[in-house]
Amino acid sequence: QVQLVESGGGLVQAGGSLRVSCAVSGRTTSSYAMGWFRQAPGKEREFVAAISWRVGNIYYADSVKGRFTISKDNAKNTVYLQMSSLKPEDTAVYYCAADRSGLLHRSRDAYNYWGQGTQVTVSS
Repeated sequence: QVQLVESGGGLVQAGGSLRVSCAVSGRTTSSYAMGWFRQAPGKEREFVAAISWRVGNIYYADSVKGRFTISKDNAKNTVYLQMSSLKPEDTAVYYCAADRSGLLHRSRDAYNYWGQGTQVTVSS
């Protein structure tokens, strides 16, 4: 089993920055891919970004490209999502997910493990 625990969410003004973290524990995940998703009230959960643990390949949704940066710290077994130039429409619960295949997917169905989420609220 893999456990994922997100942290770092909060309230930020539009144009500001915030970093959310995902601490990974349990089974070795060195061959996994890690993704960030978000879900706003009344909307579907949507893909934000993904990174492969081993190679470090990265994939972003168009809506966050140039504003968000996904990264990983192998020593800390932690994945980060640095968010800049935040907009009110970025308000959502942000979820971390792990995909055993190691491939970068944007479909939530491809991910095997999920965290509990952390709330990010961007005020206008």
